[in-house]
Amino acid sequence: MSQTGTIAEAAGTGADGRARRLAMALSGFGLFILFLTLQPFAPPPDPAQLSAPNSGNLVNQIGYLVLGGAYLAAILRLTPRPVLARLGLGIWLVVFAVAFLSSFQALDQAAALRGLVLGAVAMIVVAGVLVLPETEADFATAAVNACIAVLLLVYGVLIFAHHLAVHSAEGAEGVHVGEWRGHLSHKNFAAPVFSMMAMIGIYGWRSGLKWRGALIMLLCVIFVFNSGSKTTLGVLPVAVGIVLLGRVTGRPGLAVTLHVLLVATLACLTVGTVMSPQLHRIGAALIPDPTYTGRDEIWRFALSRIAERPWAGYGYASFWQTPIVTGLEENYEASWDVRGIGSGHNTYLDAVLMFGIPGAAVTLWLLTIRPLRNYIAAARRPANRRLADLCAMIVVFMTYVGMLETFLLNRSDPLWTLYALAVMGLELLRRMQVKAS
Repeated sequence: MSQTGTIAEAAGTGADGRARRLAMALSGFGLFILFLTLQPFAPPPDPAQLSAPNSGNLVNQIGYLVLGGAYLAAILRLTPRPVLARLGLGIWLVVFAVAFLSSFQALDQAAALRGLVLGAVAMIVVAGVLVLPETEADFATAAVNACIAVLLLVYGVLIFAHHLAVHSAEGAEGVHVGEWRGHLSHKNFAAPVFSMMAMIGIYGWRSGLKWRGALIMLLCVIFVFNSGSKTTLGVLPVAVGIVLLGRVTGRPGLAVTLHVLLVATLACLTVGTVMSPQLHRIGAALIPDPTYTGRDEIWRFALSRIAERPWAGYGYASFWQTPIVTGLEENYEASWDVRGIGSGHNTYLDAVLMFGIPGAAVTLWLLTIRPLRNYIAAARRPANRRLADLCAMIVVFMTYVGMLETFLLNRSDPLWTLYALAVMGLELLRRMQVKAS
C-alpha cells in the first residue's frame, strides 16, 4: 500500500523491519486491551457497594501505570517527532485542565484526582495505538487482528463458560437474564463496544482485509443482536449509513449536516421531553416508551441539581455515588432509586453536573463539535478517507449513545477510550491534510 497520506508520510521516515513489526504489535495489543479492559468477565458490581468508600481499583491503577509507562517509552522511541507534533496535544491539555480544575469542587478530591490520573495515563495507550504503526496499512492490520482476538476470546467464553458472559437472573439486572454482556459488566456497555468493532470490520474490508473484516462484522452484529440493546440496534446502522452516504455522494459536509440535525432531534426526544410539555407529547406519540425505562426521572433529578450549581458544577466524577445523592431519602414513587445509580444516563447532562455550564461547553465543543470539522477537512484527501470514515463513524455513533449513557472522560472505560481514539485520529488526520496542502 502506498504511504501517501498516511502517518508514515507525516513522519517522512521509516523504521527498520523489526521496529516496524514491534510498533504494529504494540498498536494491536494496546487496542486489544482498550477493548478487553484489565478485568474482563468480572461480575456486575453490587449496587449496595457502589457508594462505599474505597481507594480505587488497584488492578486498573497499577496496570495502566505500567502500560502507560511502556507505551510512552515506545512512542518516544519509535514515533517520529512530526507525528507527535500533529496529535493536537494542546486540545487534550485543555480538556484535562477543565477536569482538573473541577476536581477542587469534589467532596473527595483525592478520589477525583486518582480517576483523572488514570484517565490521562489511558490516553497514552490510546495515542500509542494510533501513532505507533508506520503506515495506515499497518494500523489496519493491527486493529483488525485486535478485534479478532477479542471476538475469539468472548465467543470462546460464550461457548464454554456461558454464564460468565450473559446476564444472570440474580441482582438488580435480573430483568436482562440471558442477554449477552460479553466481557463487560452490562449489555448497554458491551453492545456499543462490539458496534465499534463492527466499524473496524468495515474499515478492514475497505482496506483490503476482506475475510477478516467480514468475519468481524458478522460476529459483532450477532453479538449486538443477542445483547438486546435496543438503543445500539437502532443507532448503529444510522451512524454507519450517514458516514457512508457522505462518502458515496462525495460530500462529507452532507453527512455532518444530517448528523447535527439528528442530534438535535434526539436531544428533543430524550432530555427535551422532561423540559418541555410539548416535546413530551411529541415523544409520547412517536416512541413506545417515552420514559426510556425510567431515565426521564433521572434526567429530571439531574436538571434540578444542575440548577443549584450551574457554573461550578460538582467536580470531576463527584456527583453520582457520593453523599450528595446517596444521603437523600428514598423516593418510593420513582422508577429508579437515584441513590444507587452510577451515572445520569446522559453524557451531556453529566458533563454539566461535573464541570458546570462553562466547563461543559468547552469540553463538549472540543470532543463533539471540533471532530466534525476535522472530519470534513481530513476527508478531502483520498488517502485519509478510510481512516477518517472509521473515526467519524465512531464519533457519530457514540454521540447518539451519549443521549442515553455516560462515557466522556470516564477513566479507562472502553466506551471513552475508543471514542477518544476516534477524536484523536481525526485531529491527526486533519493536521496531516493541512500540512500536505
